[in-house]
Amino acid sequence: MWNPLSWVMEAAAIMAIALANGGGKPPDWQDFVGIITLLLINSTISFIEENNAGNAAAALMARLAPKAKVLRDGRWTEEEAAVLVPGDIVSIKLGDIIPADARLLDGDPLKIDQSALTGESLPATKGPGDGVYSGSTVKQGEIEAVVIATGVHTFFGKAAHLVDSTNQVGHFQQVLTAIGNFCICSIAVGMFIEIIVMYPIQHRAYRPGIDNLLVLLIGGIPIAMPTVLSVTMAIGSHRLSQQGAITKRMTAIEEMAGMDVLCSDKTGTLTLNKLSVDKNLIEVFEKGVTQDQVILMAARASRIENQDAIDTAIVGMLGDPKEARAGIQEIHFLPFNPTDKRTALTYIDSDGKMYRVSKGAPEQILNLAYNKSEIAQKVHIVIDKFAERGFRSLGVAYQDVPDGRKESPGSPWHFVALLPLFDPPRHDSAETIQRALNLGVNVKMITGTLPIGIP
Repeated sequence: MWNPLSWVMEAAAIMAIALANGGGKPPDWQDFVGIITLLLINSTISFIEENNAGNAAAALMARLAPKAKVLRDGRWTEEEAAVLVPGDIVSIKLGDIIPADARLLDGDPLKIDQSALTGESLPATKGPGDGVYSGSTVKQGEIEAVVIATGVHTFFGKAAHLVDSTNQVGHFQQVLTAIGNFCICSIAVGMFIEIIVMYPIQHRAYRPGIDNLLVLLIGGIPIAMPTVLSVTMAIGSHRLSQQGAITKRMTAIEEMAGMDVLCSDKTGTLTLNKLSVDKNLIEVFEKGVTQDQVILMAARASRIENQDAIDTAIVGMLGDPKEARAGIQEIHFLPFNPTDKRTALTYIDSDGKMYRVSKGAPEQILNLAYNKSEIAQKVHIVIDKFAERGFRSLGVAYQDVPDGRKESPGSPWHFVALLPLFDPPRHDSAETIQRALNLGVNVKMITGTLPIGIP
């Protein structure tokens, strides 16, 4: 550790070997060897632990390093994301981690999971001309994009750089510095007084005076403290590593022990980052329609393959995903787009009749309804009620298509129901928060959820 305590120990070692001469006696090798041994133990433990942590972190980052399909010299090749430069053309498809900040070229809209950057569990829709950020995951679609920023110049890189560039000294380091400064000042005053008393007043010989000063210098500091602290933190770092936590800086262990406020994001940390639907809370507006029928309608308006997070949650409510297309003939599926903000399926049932079902943003679905003016107030009340509990709302509607043509506008739309979408908490979130509160740590949640949805 690089702190005043180590400086005093180094000064004592220099005095023992360089100044403790004369009077027919050799240098004070015993003190010199003892001090150097403690310093070496201290520095070796710190180096080994932090080096192991650095290697573990480097290995983890190497496994997570994304690759990219990039157009080079007229050919598509797979390259490490680290070698991309602004201006490269990359291909992005379902399941890819976006390797750099890029701007989308011509093509169909993408569904992007930006939860690692924004904490938003619902995927964002990005179309041609929109920017996408490094570290996001493609949930639906395929498109080409031009790289506009890489490395520390990306949105994610700038955020990481802000964290790395902080130079705030932790409480633990402040305590060590204060102890070291006190020892240095006390020893300096004591040595000054002793030099005045021993030489000008008592006229002692050089070597006995140096021996006394060395005793004062060594005895005035807690010489084993740095080593004891290094060993203690090394044990803590080892135990944390057994639980899957990598400690890159050992002093962080003691700084965490003195934590007063814990700020946590919500999505993926306190929650599972996996959308769910509570069937019992579905609010039905259409008479004669059950909650099970609402789920079936919503599932029919969902993709069976290449699903986004909402489709996965809706279809997952069925006993068998095949039920979403059972007994019907699919005529046309309207995928989600930023303009309509809904999906729709036109199909023919077993009786040969054509219907169209749609799900999407509540406002968009409400605008379709023939009786919008009559139900709008109640719909907004339910949306606010869901928001108070941290739920998002999904609207479902249907219409008849009497003339049997997929291009037909069909009969008036019926607003069927509102479904609550929520990201369920982890099973151990409540216990973890309670443990932190019991330890006197004030827990704060950082989230983009509406304030009305945070109790």
